[in-house]
Amino acid sequence: MAQLSVDERQELISVAHELADAARGATLAHFRTLGLTAETKETQRFDPVTVADRLSEERMRDILARRRPQDAILGEEYGAQPGTSGLTWVLDPIDGTRSYLCGTPTWGVLISVADATGPVYGLIDQPYIGERFEGGFGVARMVGPHWTRPLQVRPARPLAECIIMSTFPEVGTAEEGAAFHRLAAQCRLTRYGTDCYAYALLAAGHIDLVVEAGLQPYDVQAPIAVIEAAGGVMTGWTGAPAHQGGRVLAASSPEVHAAALAILNG
Repeated sequence: MAQLSVDERQELISVAHELADAARGATLAHFRTLGLTAETKETQRFDPVTVADRLSEERMRDILARRRPQDAILGEEYGAQPGTSGLTWVLDPIDGTRSYLCGTPTWGVLISVADATGPVYGLIDQPYIGERFEGGFGVARMVGPHWTRPLQVRPARPLAECIIMSTFPEVGTAEEGAAFHRLAAQCRLTRYGTDCYAYALLAAGHIDLVVEAGLQPYDVQAPIAVIEAAGGVMTGWTGAPAHQGGRVLAASSPEVHAAALAILNG
């Protein structure tokens, strides 16, 4: 981890919250509005992007240009911008645009700051519900309309008592989907469709596992920071770091993580 002073860490936290506040305004301006449309970024499948995705990232980039011009940026909609500080802001302006289009409040804004070793601080923000999950620099907490609480993952338990979540039942390729369903069959309850909110639920101690595939760095870096700060584990399916995305396994404990890895890898 970069050697950052207390003041530098507080500055990064302050900037992250300003970014999240700006993204809230941008995304809520269009959420559940009649006539909201989306373009698709791919031809083989529907990969939507809306005016809100772009506006959210634009507003965050404007803040970074003013407050942290020395830092690099990696964003889903506008790509990579180099920096000189050794720190990179990784932005997903709407994680779960499909959910956003459907009007379900399980999408979120993902914001993290990373050094050469990976994410060191992150936010998972759900603007419509008004919940914000924060992890890194010695902080692990969620703030919402009903309470402010520390984040703490669930204690270890057998897979037969675990709750597992994923965004899509198909989970990537046919091979990846088969591996997921092998694991899900060993768990007590399987739920789908919550995008980044599943990682927030794991960090808050409500579920035990999140398993996904085909992810990008901006999909995973904020969840990694939040889950690790809450005491959980998040890696690739081989147990290697997952900072660059791909196949991802998040678990509430090292014991649950090890048991899940064994099944995912046959």
